[in-house]
Amino acid sequence: MRHVLRHARWIVLAVVVVLVSCGALYTQLNSPIASLASPDTGAPHPVVEGNRIVDARSGREFVPRGVNWSSFEYACAQGWGYSALDNVVARDPYATEAKMIAKWGVNTVRLPLNQDCWLGTRGAPVSDQHVERSVEGYRSEVHQFVAALNDEGIVAVLDLHSRKRIGQPEFGNLAMPDSESIAFWTSVADEYAGNPSVLFDAFNEPYSRYNAGGTRYLFDLTWKCWRDGGCRAPAVDDQTASAGQVTYAVQGMAAVVAAIRNAGAEQPVLLGGLDYANDLSHWLEFAPDDDQLIAAFHSYDFKRCADQDCWNGILDPLADSVPVLTTELGAEHPEKGYVGRYLDWADAHNIGALFWVWADHPADPMALVTNERGRPTAYGTAARNWLTGHAG
Repeated sequence: MRHVLRHARWIVLAVVVVLVSCGALYTQLNSPIASLASPDTGAPHPVVEGNRIVDARSGREFVPRGVNWSSFEYACAQGWGYSALDNVVARDPYATEAKMIAKWGVNTVRLPLNQDCWLGTRGAPVSDQHVERSVEGYRSEVHQFVAALNDEGIVAVLDLHSRKRIGQPEFGNLAMPDSESIAFWTSVADEYAGNPSVLFDAFNEPYSRYNAGGTRYLFDLTWKCWRDGGCRAPAVDDQTASAGQVTYAVQGMAAVVAAIRNAGAEQPVLLGGLDYANDLSHWLEFAPDDDQLIAAFHSYDFKRCADQDCWNGILDPLADSVPVLTTELGAEHPEKGYVGRYLDWADAHNIGALFWVWADHPADPMALVTNERGRPTAYGTAARNWLTGHAG
């Protein structure tokens, strides 16, 4: 009888242990910083917790600091490559480029993508007499670079940035997402749903548009349409003349977020506000209902929100409720003080920044490098110093 009672006590104890373990596991799986089923990419696993971004692996705060790496948004539309990686002379151009970026102390890289090159619409990606380019080739190059960045401990932000112009070897940015943007995000989110070191930037720069004389709106983007869609925007980008007669039905940010979530992706989604992502004044009021959102801000000296009064009045209160990330930072003359002033303010408020732009464009004062080997410009040297000063 004692043996039976002892055996019964062990059964009860075992049941209690199992129940406690299951309860702990349930709590972990339903915690915003849980990552039990997440693969180890080598890079942080950012998640939103309140008004902070944290690394789900450790629970510590993660402040994204890095660069925008440009060319996926235009090379494939212009027909000279999938991206600038096609010009990198190395056995493994992806790893080579990622290692160069990592040496700057970067923990986050934003990759602007071209909607048509990803989907194969509007005749993109464009081939030439030497190379036949395909949707599969474009997606593969993006994937291999994301993997290389992750291997270097760098988070990748995939950004819906541009489209190919119909019948022209150029690219541009529409005012807001269209129906094909939903197809884009369904596909991208499905492909990267299992990678916790990838974030999604829903749409590069939402904007209103004036007529050629600047006297009236061709398209007045409201916060309600920003969230819910339903308004109609010009069917051409803002660098193409338009009378506003040919339009498309705008898809709002709520539809983009829903497409990402319906594809099974749970990573944070970045949403830029009005006026080319420079106006976040009503972001919190109109943000879709989702607890993994980040407010994306584009900071340039030629935009309206370009002084401490605006940063203190709009960005600072917003950052009390939701993470704010400066996904583009630059200036017409970046060495003349604006970038430094903004970085000082951002540091004081624990807001991260991604410099525009890692590209060797000789005529662009915002180019961070002078060649494919990552030699910095004067602006690049200042950016590298700031990044390495925060690394580790």
